[in-house]
Amino acid sequence: MARLTRQELKKDEFLSTVETVEQFAKQHTRLIIVVVVAAMAAVSAVLAYRTYSERQEAEANAALGAALKTFDAPVGAGADALGGTASFATASEKYKKALEQFNEILVKYPKQKAADIARYHAGLCESELGNRAAAVKVLQDAANSPDQNLAALARLALAGEYMKTGASQDAIKLYRQLVDHPTLTVPRATALLALADAYRETQPAQARAIYEQLRREWGDNPYLASTVNEELASLPK
Repeated sequence: MARLTRQELKKDEFLSTVETVEQFAKQHTRLIIVVVVAAMAAVSAVLAYRTYSERQEAEANAALGAALKTFDAPVGAGADALGGTASFATASEKYKKALEQFNEILVKYPKQKAADIARYHAGLCESELGNRAAAVKVLQDAANSPDQNLAALARLALAGEYMKTGASQDAIKLYRQLVDHPTLTVPRATALLALADAYRETQPAQARAIYEQLRREWGDNPYLASTVNEELASLPK
């Protein structure tokens, strides 16, 4: 038998492979169709979910923008003349409306980033409306946000609520956490100022020590230095 060249061997192997694939395809046509259809369905599902998720995010962000606009709206007769934005007769009316909008976001878009921001602002609304227990509960939830910048803001607001309800030790604990773990939204200086303020009435010596620390660390900041000097001047003896 004539000896096959390497090129002929490769060609023979290729033809054999093609024949094997064709034979498998003929014998398993239904199986192949099922696999292809399943793969197409999986791709379609991924694309559909991505489209849905993007639409949800856009809707949530739009709703958050509207709620924040209400939250920042001016109050009082003629206030809407400033920029042509909607205004409210009273602060209570404004915060009730904003709270309603923020809560709607929490219900409709609980998994979106907008929900975390809405939760924090809902806590602020509850505080402005004098609902101390509700404010504490909502801000406690907001303080557990995976976004550390947002969580820090919530802890700062929560500590303020603790001070209003007489739970000063809980407030001081939060302020110290913020001092030890500063963020872009709550820098160390901000946390120290809040901590000093928490000590002003009951432990003025402790407050003075913190103000002096602030003056040492940020004495080259004109605004902060002025604030610290004013606080020291008004500190109870």
